[in-house]
Amino acid sequence: MKVVLADLQSDRGFVSKDTVVGGYGSRFEPFSRVTGIIAYVKRQFHDVPSVHMAYIAAILARAGHEVVWTRGDLSAADGADVALVLSSIVDYKAETAWADSLRARGVKVGFIGITASKMPQLFEDHCDFILNGEPEAGAIRLAQGEIPRGSVVSEQIDDLDSLPFPRWDLVTSERPRRLGIRWSSRPLGGGYPLLASRGCPEFCTYCPHRILAGYRSRSIANIVDEIERLCDRVSRPYVIFRDPLFTERRDRVVALCEAVKARGLTFTFEAETRLDRLDVELLDIMYEAGFRAMSFGVESLDPATLKKSGRRPIPQVHQQAIIEHSRHRGIVTAAFYVLGFLQDDWNSIAATIDYASDLGSTFAQFKILTPYPGTPMFKQMQPLLSETNWEKFDGFTPTFNHPNLTAGELRFLLCAAYTRFYVRPSYLANFLKIQNRAIRDWVSQLDQRVNDRHSRDEIGRISRPVTC
Repeated sequence: MKVVLADLQSDRGFVSKDTVVGGYGSRFEPFSRVTGIIAYVKRQFHDVPSVHMAYIAAILARAGHEVVWTRGDLSAADGADVALVLSSIVDYKAETAWADSLRARGVKVGFIGITASKMPQLFEDHCDFILNGEPEAGAIRLAQGEIPRGSVVSEQIDDLDSLPFPRWDLVTSERPRRLGIRWSSRPLGGGYPLLASRGCPEFCTYCPHRILAGYRSRSIANIVDEIERLCDRVSRPYVIFRDPLFTERRDRVVALCEAVKARGLTFTFEAETRLDRLDVELLDIMYEAGFRAMSFGVESLDPATLKKSGRRPIPQVHQQAIIEHSRHRGIVTAAFYVLGFLQDDWNSIAATIDYASDLGSTFAQFKILTPYPGTPMFKQMQPLLSETNWEKFDGFTPTFNHPNLTAGELRFLLCAAYTRFYVRPSYLANFLKIQNRAIRDWVSQLDQRVNDRHSRDEIGRISRPVTC
């Protein structure tokens, strides 16, 4: 049987899918000069292949089937029996149109991913089946010759060690080692995603990572076996751990780092986590094993706002200590912020933006609160929804009627956040890892002047009916 695996590339902005936003995906379209640069950087460094497609490829190939991977080339489906399409909320119209084209050629088409699982009404008229849940169990039955019909449950696999390792040679073109820019850590062309666990043990009401399947983890030996196999195929690979909370268990991370060193594996990696699940000693242990970049959520400055969204606040002094030590070790940091919680107003968002600059992570990502289907927050906010086009649930577009801010004000504040964070002298100083106290003091004085300029520009823009 010939099976096509389609991770379709969007022609609008930069779209990332798979494990991003729990699988719903994100679309980043520039809305200012600053974000135009950020969009360019994302295209170069964040176009990462689908780890779920790589798992499915391994399952099918193990059973002797022919596997063809495509980003949208219809000719790849010539002679195909079945096609599996990775779904997203931000680009589902293009995905369903592509599926229609394949079905017209007589190919059986199925959708996978959280969007098709939680929003089957968007896909069911454009496919022969939907694998509802994590796709590997359904892929195993497909590999055994069972062609699904309609919406079928793909049960979570509790023993993750039982899965074959992802076949990157089947789902993406060969990715030769490319130059890694020192300040970014991640090389041009991205890296290789790895799931050491699935689901999330936290209870944030706005996060989709925990709504498709429960939290499970792989054994340390199994994870290191996968890394070793990747190192055998690729010289000094860059691994992107896609776990929402990589350092949930400190002892587990230490054991992983020790196993990596014991086998003499040479690679670098990044991970996403919470800052209260890190300490200076653990950072040093991880660094020695190849840890070079991390992402983490700050979300909001206000602890009360975080608690109402099911997120445990992290003391500011601890956040600052971890960022400072990361800067000292040369570990790249990327902080995530959410603007527009129901408790937010203009002043609280401005305070969060100021805090982002003061914290001084290497990068920052600001998004507008988005209630994703299936999350507890979606149920809470459903009466407030104002957007009927699901593709607008991209993380950067207002989709509900905020009690304190208009959609225009939210967009304005989002634009101001990116400008204030990236267009300031201290950002360049952090970027260049300048530690000299005299220079830092001088840069701080320049920051105040630049902030005053930003304030004047913002007052001018908001007084006119124009966007960023």
